[in-house]
Amino acid sequence: MDKTKLEKELSSYMGRLLRENFGRGPGGVFTVISPPFITVYFKAFLLPLEKALLDKGQVIYVQKTRDLLMETLIEEIKGYIQLNIHLDIEEFYYDWNLELQSGTFIMIHSDKENIANHSYKNQKLLHKEVEEVTQKAEKFPHNVSSYLLDQRTLLIIREGIMVTIEKELVQLGFEENLTLAKRNLEKRLLHEHSQSLEVILDSKVTDILVAWDFHKDKSTILLILNPTS
Repeated sequence: MDKTKLEKELSSYMGRLLRENFGRGPGGVFTVISPPFITVYFKAFLLPLEKALLDKGQVIYVQKTRDLLMETLIEEIKGYIQLNIHLDIEEFYYDWNLELQSGTFIMIHSDKENIANHSYKNQKLLHKEVEEVTQKAEKFPHNVSSYLLDQRTLLIIREGIMVTIEKELVQLGFEENLTLAKRNLEKRLLHEHSQSLEVILDSKVTDILVAWDFHKDKSTILLILNPTS
């Protein structure tokens, strides 16, 4: 099956899965398959009850409810991809932008053959900018890598970013609270640097989504772009 057809089928599945489990599906789902990565970006995804809660300032309640649902959906998604696309998903990340009513699933699979070329102009400059943001939030990362999956999808991966107190909080079972806190802090810092990111990339940054795997001490940042040239 060709890549475009696979992307369309996976988008349809994701939209159906969200609708069945949340009660309403997203307005649009956009999937990119670029080995070893699969990204799913969805828009116009906010339930009426969630909107009412957000209007009352209950952002954390909405985030916690979605996170609970995702605990069961992740394995279902992995199973679907293994059965239908014959890929084993090794890493799974997700995030929401409730203000923009958007979200993402980011998957990294085990098939490392035929990896696409993801390099792009000013890649090293972008890494320096991300390192600066990360140092403000946690510490200077051990490694930053990035992958331009298509013209509108830039995936950034950071490794070795957690400070000692964060590791201790995870050990004590405060992973959810740490996630909620870091979502606010890191997104705020990234938005503060958005103009610099846009100059480096020569592209408008229309959305920023961030997720973590604390046990791997690893984080993903997904930038949704609107190229200016």
